[in-house]
Amino acid sequence: MAILRKLGLAITYFIASVYFLLILLPSIYCLQHGCRGPDCASHKFLNNILRKGLNMDSTMVAELDRRLGIPGVAKVCEGNGGLPRVLVSGSFGDGEMYLHGAHVTSWKPAGKDEVLFMSTKARWEEGQAIRGGIPICFPWFRAKADDPSAPAHGFVRTKTWQLESIAETEAGVSVTMLTESDENTRRWWPGEFRLEHRVTFGSELSLELICTNMGATPLRFEEALHTYNRVADVARVRLQGLDSVRFLDNTDSNKAKLQRGDVVIASQTDNAYLDTESPIDLLDPDTRRRIRLTKANSRTTVAGLRDLGDGEWKQFVCVEASNILDAAIHLAPGQQHRMTAVLNVEKL
Repeated sequence: MAILRKLGLAITYFIASVYFLLILLPSIYCLQHGCRGPDCASHKFLNNILRKGLNMDSTMVAELDRRLGIPGVAKVCEGNGGLPRVLVSGSFGDGEMYLHGAHVTSWKPAGKDEVLFMSTKARWEEGQAIRGGIPICFPWFRAKADDPSAPAHGFVRTKTWQLESIAETEAGVSVTMLTESDENTRRWWPGEFRLEHRVTFGSELSLELICTNMGATPLRFEEALHTYNRVADVARVRLQGLDSVRFLDNTDSNKAKLQRGDVVIASQTDNAYLDTESPIDLLDPDTRRRIRLTKANSRTTVAGLRDLGDGEWKQFVCVEASNILDAAIHLAPGQQHRMTAVLNVEKL
């Protein structure tokens, strides 16, 4: 009898495991990714993968490429660490954007060098922020004021986004990704939101971050497009367009200061420039180029660098369109906010 009871328990556990894999797991996946239930394409697809024992990531990436890729222009494929990405190419140049964090990792305009810096220490893993490129900070910037255990710069930069569309436009190739509030985001922040990142790779790099309040209560959030600009030697570059602008120096207890002349970066720097709307130019004499940031619906600009190790701090400068601190966005239910940043590269 004891043997029969053990055998019965084993069979019960086996049936429960099969039920979880074939029924519950697809449902959990769909809920987390905003699907509509058992009849949605993602649910059917995941069920098919589990039943046939196929590699889920590779198969789903191939399906995304089949549905949204543009032959010879944009391809959905696996990138570093097996993470899905979109590669774009054309007469305008080349670009790369990962679904992990809706993170732009490369932009190389035609006839010009790579504009963005990527760290050799970047960790291409679920749950880890990618170092370099253009991570998205949302819904807070730096540490969360009321919870030091919360992830720095918010949670969307380590979240897998949905690839919504890829389209050819007159300006280049536009890639749109989105993410929404779920049980994981509510663990850190109660806001009900929909966040969309639309990036157009062309002779310019255009980024639009669009937040919609999907809940019944107002939202307050900070945001930043944390752009790592590649430079030859940080000690020789200058930032123009911030003269006589007040800023808060985060390396000096956020003391209020006034910028005098061009910004020159000689050591670790983390400045939040206030009430800034004009274009900002990054001048790099060694690469003989100027990177111009033009922004809209962005009232603060963050500029600086931090040491990533092995001397990498000499190779980049961060200049970020943002709304942080007292410029945080307040959004009523149903309202939408759009922040844009445009990068343009010219020879000096």
